[in-house]
Amino acid sequence: MKISINGLHKAFESRIKLGIMAALAVNPTLDFNSLKEFLDVTDGNLASHLKALEKDEFICVEKSFIDRKTNTTYAATKLGRKAFSDHVNALEKLIKGIA
Repeated sequence: MKISINGLHKAFESRIKLGIMAALAVNPTLDFNSLKEFLDVTDGNLASHLKALEKDEFICVEKSFIDRKTNTTYAATKLGRKAFSDHVNALEKLIKGIA
């Protein structure tokens, strides 16, 4: 049986980026600390993956202040949601052997 990996997006090869997009797929927005706790990663590791997803325009960033403390929130963009959905669909086809 021949299996196609067409449709898998390179941006989601990392488990952290995959986790970020999965979390943002089911939450309208999440702040940095929530993502860090959910994914159990370091600040630097999370920041670098968020920056890469932002560069690809898969997530958008909003910075604000709450009681003089910065609060950074993230949301999946329309492009990011589509790319992630396509990636998940390709994974499902791969698993089911219909790709």
